Amino acid sequence: MCPLFELSLETPARVLKLHTPDELTQRLCALGLRPGREVTVLRRGWLGGPLQLRIGSTELMLRREHARAIDVEALLAREA
Repeated sequence: MCPLFELSLETPARVLKLHTPDELTQRLCALGLRPGREVTVLRRGWLGGPLQLRIGSTELMLRREHARAIDVEALLAREA
């Protein structure tokens, strides 16, 4: 288990828990970022910029401070 912020690029992970304020939690859940869903970090913004995430077919940007408040567990690499 680690914060989403520490997840390596292109590593699939499962969301475990969101430790964010209720309003932000509701918004993230509406976008698909909720416990049990798979998430991948695609890019990291320069100089402390946001993370670009993929959740299913949705891509979104998330501030690093919020990514630190989301627990994930890395999934094993899928075999081709």
